[in-house]
Amino acid sequence: MSQRRDFFKRFAGMGAAFWAGARAAAAQQHQHGQDHASRPLPQKASGPASGGNLASGVPVETPDLPKLPHKMVDGWKEFHLIAEVVQTELVPGRVMHAWGYNGSIPGPTIEVNQGDKVRVVFENKLPEMTAVHWHGFEVPMEMDGSVGLGQDPVPPGGKFIYEWELHQAGTFFYHSHFPMQEMMGMLGLFIMHPQEPFEPRCQRDFGIVIQEWALLANNTVPNTLSMEFNWLTFNGKAGPATTPMIVKQGERVRIRLVNIGMDHHPIHLHGTQFVVTGTEGGRSPVQTWLKQNTVIVGVAQARDIEFDAKYIGDWMLHCHLPHHMMNQMVSMVGPISHGGHGHGIGTGAGMEEGMGMLTQGSALSEEFGPSMGRGLGLAADSDRSTSNLVGQGQAVTTQAEGGHSGHGTPAADQVLSCAHHPEVRGKAGDKCPKCGMALVAPKPTGATAEAHDGHGSNDSAMDMYPKDDPEKKKIPGYPQDMWMVEDEKYNWKPENYGLRKGWSGGMMGMMTMVRVVTPEVYDKIMELRAANPKSPQQPSQPAHQHGAGAPQKQ
Repeated sequence: MSQRRDFFKRFAGMGAAFWAGARAAAAQQHQHGQDHASRPLPQKASGPASGGNLASGVPVETPDLPKLPHKMVDGWKEFHLIAEVVQTELVPGRVMHAWGYNGSIPGPTIEVNQGDKVRVVFENKLPEMTAVHWHGFEVPMEMDGSVGLGQDPVPPGGKFIYEWELHQAGTFFYHSHFPMQEMMGMLGLFIMHPQEPFEPRCQRDFGIVIQEWALLANNTVPNTLSMEFNWLTFNGKAGPATTPMIVKQGERVRIRLVNIGMDHHPIHLHGTQFVVTGTEGGRSPVQTWLKQNTVIVGVAQARDIEFDAKYIGDWMLHCHLPHHMMNQMVSMVGPISHGGHGHGIGTGAGMEEGMGMLTQGSALSEEFGPSMGRGLGLAADSDRSTSNLVGQGQAVTTQAEGGHSGHGTPAADQVLSCAHHPEVRGKAGDKCPKCGMALVAPKPTGATAEAHDGHGSNDSAMDMYPKDDPEKKKIPGYPQDMWMVEDEKYNWKPENYGLRKGWSGGMMGMMTMVRVVTPEVYDKIMELRAANPKSPQQPSQPAHQHGAGAPQKQ
C-alpha cells in the first residue's frame, strides 16, 4: 500500500514538473514572438533541411507573379517579405496604386517543402501598422499573425520575424490581418510541397490568386469600403492581359485557385473535366474526387483542380458570373450611347433602375436602357438625364451638310468623343481618361455611314455593328455585347503565340486560358520566352507577329 502511495506521489510530482515546464516554455515562446521585432536573428537550427530543392520536383508556375527567393541560414530557409505601396497595371494603360509585397500585387509566391524550417523576415514600409497572417498554418499562436492576440502590430518602419517548422502540405496563403489592407491587395500564395509527390503525379503545376477591385473611372486607388467591384483579376491582371498557362498535350495539370476577396467565384474550365484534389486544408481523400468542370471557390478558400490535358486547344478558364467577365463596369452616367433622343435613365439611378428594373417608358434599350451596374460607394440620388450622347443611331455633321467628316484633322471647335466610351467628350488632342485612346470624330450614320463602315476592322466578322440598323433598335434589350478586339496590345507575349485573330475580343475580366499545345508549338513558345523574357511593359516592337490571318493550326 505504501508503495502505491509513493508511486502516486512520484507521478504527481512528475506531472507538476511537466506542467510547470510547459507554462514556462509557453511564456518564453510568447516573449519570443513579442521581442522578434528588435532581437537579432536566431543563429542555429537543428534538424534536416531541404535546401533549395522542391520535394515534388515540379515548381508552381504563377503567371504574371514573381517568386520570393530565399537563402539558407544555418538550416533555415530565410525569406524577406516587404509590405509597401505598389503601382501596377490591370490592363495596358489602366494603372492602379495599391498595397502589396515586394513590388507585386498579389505578393510573390513562397514555395517550401513539408518539414522545412522557415523564417520570414517581415518589414513594414507602409505608412501605417500591419502584420501578416499565415492562413491555415498549424503553428504557435505567437507566429500566426493574429494582431492583438499573438503579437503587436508591426509599426511603420518596423520588422517582425516569423519562423516555423512546417509539417503540412498543400495550397496555403498569407495576407494582412487588417481587412481593408486585404482589399488593397495584401496577400500572396504559400505552397507547401509534400515530402513525397502526390499521386497521380502532375507535370504542370499553376497558381492563381482571385481578387476584386472597386476603381472609379478617373481614379487609380481602389475604394476598399465598396462592395461593388468593376475590375476582376487573376494574379493581378484582367483579361486579355492575363498570361495563358502553357501545357503539352498528354500532361497532367494541377491548378491551385485561391480566393481572398468579397465574392464567391464559380470557376469554369472549357474543354475538359477535372477533379478537386485539395482545399485550403490540404489534400482531399481520393474518395471525394468528383468529375466536374466548374468549382465554386469561396472567400478565404483554396481549391486544387487536376486534369489530363487530352485535347488540343486554347481553353478558357474564367469566373462564370456574367458581370465578372467584363472590365471597368461602372454606374450609368447618362442614357445608353446607342440612342440619341435625349431620353435614357437619369444619372445616379435609383435602386430599382440600378437593379435593371424600368419604371418608365417602353423596354427598348435605345430609349430606356437600364443602369449598367450599381454605384461604387457613391450616392444613388436620382438626377436628370445628361445631354444626348453621340453613338450609333445619331447622325452628326461637323462640316457643311453632306461633307466628309471624320477624316483628316478635326476642326478646332469640333466636339470629339472616345470610340469605346462615347460619353467622354473633348477637343482635338485630348485622350480618354478611361482607356487612354485619342478622341475621334463621331461615326456618322445614314448616307455617310457607308463610307465609314469597316474602319474599325478589316474583317466584317470582327465588327459587331457594320452599319446602323434601325430595325435592330426595335428589338428589346439590343445591344448587349461587350466585344472589343485589342490583339495588337498583347500579341507580343510569347504565351500568346499562334492565337487566332480576334482572340482578345472574347477575353475580358476574370478570364485566362489553358493552352494545350503540341510539343512543337510548346517548344516554339519556350524558345520565344527565352529570347523575350516576360516584362510588365509592352515592348515598342513586338517580338513576333502572328494572328494576322486565318486561324493557325497547332
